[in-house]
Amino acid sequence: MVYYLTFWYRPEERSIRVAIILASATLAGAFGGAIAYGVGHMNRVHGLSAWRWLFILEGIPSCASSILVYFLLPDYPETASWLAPGDKALAEQRLADCGSHGSSKALGWAEAKATLTDWRLYAHFAIYFGISAPFSSLSLFAPTIVAGLGYASLRAQLMTVPPYAVAYVVTLAVSWSADHFNARSLHAAIFSLIGAVGFLASALLPPHAYAQRYGCLIVAASGAFSCIPPLLGWLSSNMHTTAAAGLAIALNISFGAPGQIVGVFIYKAGEKAKGYPTGHYTNFGLLMFVSVGSILLRYYYVVRNHKVVREGGADHAQRLFQY
Repeated sequence: MVYYLTFWYRPEERSIRVAIILASATLAGAFGGAIAYGVGHMNRVHGLSAWRWLFILEGIPSCASSILVYFLLPDYPETASWLAPGDKALAEQRLADCGSHGSSKALGWAEAKATLTDWRLYAHFAIYFGISAPFSSLSLFAPTIVAGLGYASLRAQLMTVPPYAVAYVVTLAVSWSADHFNARSLHAAIFSLIGAVGFLASALLPPHAYAQRYGCLIVAASGAFSCIPPLLGWLSSNMHTTAAAGLAIALNISFGAPGQIVGVFIYKAGEKAKGYPTGHYTNFGLLMFVSVGSILLRYYYVVRNHKVVREGGADHAQRLFQY
């Protein structure tokens, strides 16, 4: 979806679109636990286990929507049947120097090699790895963390909704601001730092400080979730060809996968009485890495841009990096 958006929107318009997708999925995930709790009572209905019913009921909307997507979602503005010729020309003009294009050539070996050996991209990938563990651990263990605050059963599932709801609003606001001020790196750095502070406070507070730790969970979720869209928008805005953008975005998401694996293991069941310090300290460290990494990468782009301007050339504006 991040790659798809590069065919339709300029760099200063992407973060908020990514945020709408990500935040909506996150908000929907807030109710996943409650849905699973309800489906759990369907065990052995019509002879099927509850987990089978969960796959069936949650899979039906995805399968049904895929049919609509196949027939109704256009690949590019140039091929959208509902756009008038003038609108198609306007879309192509808007994205002439800063977007992906349906008419661009496919990825070749030379461009793949150039993208794979562009070492600045690995800084983006490392930063995205750092944000993936907090994101996945919160998505998976929010009910567990809330249960450690004294809530149980369905109430624990429902108490995960406020952190997600607040994070939803914050994510949209931060992404709009990042696009509006064209400052994705600073927004990512600031709000990953805020998320880090939330996790650190959760780790340092005494286990019985339930209300305070619940407040810290809201702060941590808001910071961890809200810096992801600016990071994704930042990467896509600094890719200057269609094929390179596709490969770089795919690699970025791939590097995030090991981070999500890390997130699976850091909240240990045996630490419930202590308030899950391992998970909180790990997420604190990773979010600090994201914050510092974003600032350093921004500084690198500033230096590179100054070099491009000094060298001049007719196309130097197209070679400038965004930060």
